[in-house]
Amino acid sequence: MSNTDEIEDSAAPLIEHLAELRTRLIRSVLAFVAAISFFFIPVGGDFIAEHVLHFLVAPIVEVLRDLGDPSPTLQFTSPQEYLFTLFRISMVGGFALAFPVIGYQLWRFVAPGLYKSEKGAFLPFMIASPFMFLLGASFAQLVVTPLAMQFFLGFADVASVFANFMAPAVEDVPGAVAATAPEASEGVQITFFGKVNESLDITLKFIMAFGLCFQLPVLLTLMGKAGLVSADGLASVRKYAMVGILVLAALVTPPDVVTQLILFSVVYGLYEISIFLVRRVDKKRIAKLKEEGVYFEDDEEAEDLADIDSK
Repeated sequence: MSNTDEIEDSAAPLIEHLAELRTRLIRSVLAFVAAISFFFIPVGGDFIAEHVLHFLVAPIVEVLRDLGDPSPTLQFTSPQEYLFTLFRISMVGGFALAFPVIGYQLWRFVAPGLYKSEKGAFLPFMIASPFMFLLGASFAQLVVTPLAMQFFLGFADVASVFANFMAPAVEDVPGAVAATAPEASEGVQITFFGKVNESLDITLKFIMAFGLCFQLPVLLTLMGKAGLVSADGLASVRKYAMVGILVLAALVTPPDVVTQLILFSVVYGLYEISIFLVRRVDKKRIAKLKEEGVYFEDDEEAEDLADIDSK
């Protein structure tokens, strides 16, 4: 066979793979566009995206009502802001809605190159990943966002109460300072006028941060399945993981201690759950090695595996 024939034979599978990839990408993009369009279907006089917007900003509205505002209002200050906000919702929601199709297309592309055992190991993680993201997003929307809004908006209310408490003391100050006390006690009325895009931004940040952090058990268990990490290894770096989680909590959440502590507690709990899951994976891997008769590669590995098996 000539060199030209060998090049043509090797190029043919590559072209087939590229054609397959193009088909999968086109189907994924079409599903994504259709999902985006879904959010602009009018229902009850409003687009679906507007109903989603009302749901996402509901924690802010409820906190404002609890603080004494009978009719909370969110505003937009530029003509295109509201439309772009709805489009942003449709992008995020569209990806979530189209993810089953996108994940299926990804699976169909990589599945032919996997062994049967690899398919059985990989498929559960593709199912668990969107479930864990949805669980994290729900936790953020129903628990974290109301607590954060209570902290942010309630702080202004506490500050105003403290100012009113200190006003009589300021009036008793003699001299030139006392002359300015009536004006200081009247002061400037500071009121919260929330912007739609900024209120949505903080809500989406919470949803994305907690949704991604809830992927930790899925990721570490998959790495344990592949033999990249072990339960003992994860346990030995626990103190470094705590520092890393604290840094992550400071980066992905607004600068308030309450939200950061909540995120740290949740993610560290997920880290401990990951160690438990990886330990179970290690035990199953050891049992499989015993059945195949290749349990011990060398004395050092034998001791490590024996320690894992005894736990």
